[in-house]
Amino acid sequence: YQRRVHGVIGGGPGGYVASIKAAQLGLKTACIEKRGALGGTCLNVGCIPSKALLNISHKYEDSIKHFKDLGIEMDTPPKINFDQMMKKKGEVVSGLTKGIEGLFAKNKVEYIKAHGSFLDKNTIKCDQNEGGERIITATNIIIATGSEPAPFPGIPYDEEIFVSSTGGLALKKIPKKMIVIGAGYIGLELGSVFARLGTDVTVVEYADRVVPAMDGEIAAQFQKMLQKQGLKINLKTKVISGKVVNGQAELTIEPKAGGQQTTITADVCLIATGRKPFTDKLGAKEIGVQLDKMGRVQINEIFQSTVDNIYAIGDVVAGPMLAHKAEEEGIVCVEIIKGHDAHINYNNIPGVVYTHPEVAAVGRTEEQLKEEGIEYSKGVFPFMANSRARANVDNEGMVKVLADKKTRRILGIHIMGPNAGEIIAEGVLGMEYGASPENIGKVCHAHPTLSEALKEACLAAHHKACLLYTSPSPRDRQKSRMPSSA
Repeated sequence: YQRRVHGVIGGGPGGYVASIKAAQLGLKTACIEKRGALGGTCLNVGCIPSKALLNISHKYEDSIKHFKDLGIEMDTPPKINFDQMMKKKGEVVSGLTKGIEGLFAKNKVEYIKAHGSFLDKNTIKCDQNEGGERIITATNIIIATGSEPAPFPGIPYDEEIFVSSTGGLALKKIPKKMIVIGAGYIGLELGSVFARLGTDVTVVEYADRVVPAMDGEIAAQFQKMLQKQGLKINLKTKVISGKVVNGQAELTIEPKAGGQQTTITADVCLIATGRKPFTDKLGAKEIGVQLDKMGRVQINEIFQSTVDNIYAIGDVVAGPMLAHKAEEEGIVCVEIIKGHDAHINYNNIPGVVYTHPEVAAVGRTEEQLKEEGIEYSKGVFPFMANSRARANVDNEGMVKVLADKKTRRILGIHIMGPNAGEIIAEGVLGMEYGASPENIGKVCHAHPTLSEALKEACLAAHHKACLLYTSPSPRDRQKSRMPSSA
């Protein structure tokens, strides 16, 4: 038996950050991770490898579609070396996982490569990857075991023809045809990767729009952009069944409202309909940790489960399954365990779709404000009117700012455009500190930059836009008639 003050089961974004923070706060800490590589789904088979492929495929598409217009000519057209592309993706992942191991060593976090399961509220059995068993006891334990692809009814993953996101990131060759079930973040990002590489991509979505939780105005523009890029999108469509026929994926689909069934086929079918918390073989339920019907650990406002010394964070609890949400929860959870005051504002957690252009959002959508009966002002600024976007010949999309008419606080920011995932950070910071549109709009932004689009959208929400051909507000018209005080 080895005694630890603090134990963390899971080495993903929530778990490894919580482990490092605990060690920095003076707790003797062990992190148990069965994958054999730190970073969890995000780093190994999710956020990071997908971004590597998105970046490479975007550069390739740029070279074949846009270079000539920019005056860049090549004697022979570029071609994809898919093996090298996947090798580079692997190098990115490997470098980052080793970096986390270095942080563990620097902060004296013990890294145990094992499957961890509870024997009791203070004791974890570690079935080590290299064989053998270790027993760890800890005063406090954080469950940070993450999530895994949710099964699709009637269609098992074989990770070759019917693939999850994990299999989609490890294909051996570029498919000629791909079906994507689910028009959410994962499906559209991976669908975009392969569409850029020449794959005929068909997206099947049960809802009436892509990324159903997205602001409706942005979603409509986003869908048009995806279709312009070659993705075929079938909305309000139900998947009835799927099977392998002659080495291909065959899907039977029908309209959501009912009607004639049709059959579609492809070399690969990516199932991207969501993820589920990973709590299997954890032994948590057996020692009194209560799970909800979706398998998530039930926690209170300080991340405490129904067993007082066991906490949970990240994908294994309620809320959006986002790496940055898990990281923040890991830090705050440990600070609370140490007796510090800490909190997370869940209204200010941004989400980003890393297509091109990107889509980023934080706060409420326009539909939510209408449903809640909140009077709001709205400012919109198109990237077509942004100097840097025009200079970069990359000007699709817009910035949309929503603010409470009474309090003037910003309630939501929605961006579709180049570098949207970076621009949104300024808006998140402003919202965290209760900013109004004019607070951001009156701050000097460097010129020319993409971030000026956020400034101008904020000014538009404050009826002070100066780089748009808009009609002046009644208040401004009245002021213009007033005699000058000079």
